[in-house]
Amino acid sequence: MLFSYINRSRVPKLNHLNPYAWIDRSLETIRQANWYRSPQVIASLPGTEVVIDDRVLLNFGSNDYLGLAGDERVIRAAMAATQQFGTGTTGSRLTSGHKQLHHDLERAIASLKGTEAALVFSSGYLANLGTIAALVGTRDTILSDRFNHSSLKNGALLSGAKTIEYQHCDLDDLRQQLQLHRADYRRCLIVTDTVFSMDGDICPLPAIVELAIEYGAMLLVDEAHATGIFGKTGAGVVEHYNCGGQPLVVMGTLSKALGSLGGYVAGSCSLIQLLQNRCASWIYTTGLSPADTAAATAAIAIMTTTPQLRHQLWENVAYFKQAIAQQLPDLRLIPSGSPIICIELPDPQTAIAISQRLRQLGIFAPAIRPPTVPTSRIRLSLMATHQPSQLARLVTAIGLTFAETKVS
Repeated sequence: MLFSYINRSRVPKLNHLNPYAWIDRSLETIRQANWYRSPQVIASLPGTEVVIDDRVLLNFGSNDYLGLAGDERVIRAAMAATQQFGTGTTGSRLTSGHKQLHHDLERAIASLKGTEAALVFSSGYLANLGTIAALVGTRDTILSDRFNHSSLKNGALLSGAKTIEYQHCDLDDLRQQLQLHRADYRRCLIVTDTVFSMDGDICPLPAIVELAIEYGAMLLVDEAHATGIFGKTGAGVVEHYNCGGQPLVVMGTLSKALGSLGGYVAGSCSLIQLLQNRCASWIYTTGLSPADTAAATAAIAIMTTTPQLRHQLWENVAYFKQAIAQQLPDLRLIPSGSPIICIELPDPQTAIAISQRLRQLGIFAPAIRPPTVPTSRIRLSLMATHQPSQLARLVTAIGLTFAETKVS
C-alpha cells in the first residue's frame, strides 16, 4: 500500500488564523483614505426630486438625462410586457429562446444607430467585457484612453491582449502608440468612451476614426452617456460627428437616457453573428427581462419622436453654465461638453463635506472620489425635466456651500 508520511511537527499550526481577517483590514484602509462608499435608499420614483431618508431632495445625481425612467408611457410598456411574458427570460437566449420583444428592441437600436444589426446584453458592463474579449486575444493589442470606463478596461484585461493606454483624448499620443506597436500585433482595437462619464468631455471621434483607418485598427466606441443626448436624432456622438458610415463597433446602454436596464452592441451583421457565437457574456447569461426590454423599446420611440426633450436638456445645460459663470465665476468646473458637470475639489474629505452640506440644503449631488476618478469632485448631471427654478436653487446652494467651506 502506497502512502505518504506527514511529519506533523513540521506542519505550521494555522488553525488559529482567520483567513478572512484581511477583509476587515482592507475596509479600514478604505475608510482611512475617505474612499469608503455605500448605496443609499431612494424611496421614490426616478425624477428631478427623490426621497432619501424621508427628505425630498432635488436630484442631480442621476443619469436619467431625458427623465424617461419615471415616464408613465415607459412604465406602462414594462407592465404590459410583464403581464404578457412574465418577469424573466429563464435562461440564455441561445438555449432557452427569446421573445419577439428582444428582436424588436434590437431592430430599434440598429435603426437608431444606422447599423445593419444590434445585440442586446443584460448590462452595459457585460457588453463591453464580452465584446472586447471576443474581438481580440493574446496575439493582439488594445489602445485605450486612460480615462475609459472600468468596463472597457476590464474587458481589455479579460481579452488577454496587450493593452496600451494613451493619454486622455491625446491624438498625438495615440498616433505615436500606433506607430510604435501596430505592426507587432495581428489585430489592433482602439477603445474609447465618446462622452466620459466622470468628466463630461467628448472624445475627438473624427480624428480617431481617421487614425483607425490609417493603421488598420478596429474601433469600439462606448456611447453610454451619449445616446439620447447627441446627434440630430439622439443616436449619439457618432451621429453628432457624422461618422455613421464608418465600420465601427458601437456600444451603449439602455440604463441612462433610455431609462431602462441593459446594454447593446450595434454594427455589421457579421459582427453581431460573431458575438452571438463567441461572446461569453452574452452566450452564458440570462436574457434581458421582458419589462426592461419593452421599457427600452418604448423609450427609444419616445426619444426619437420627441426631440424637444433633447432640446430642453441642452437649454438647461446652457442656463446652468451661464448662471455659474455670472454668480460663481471662481468655481472650478472640469471642462465638459455634456450634461455632466463636475466641480473639482482638492481631496476626498472636502468632496464629502460639500456633498453633505448640499444635502442639508436639499440637493442630492454625489461626491466622486478615488479610486473611481484621479481627483475628487462633485458630479452634477442635469435632466431635461429639471425646471429653471430647480437649477436656480442648485446654483444658490452651491454658492452658499462654497462660501462656508474653505476650498484651496
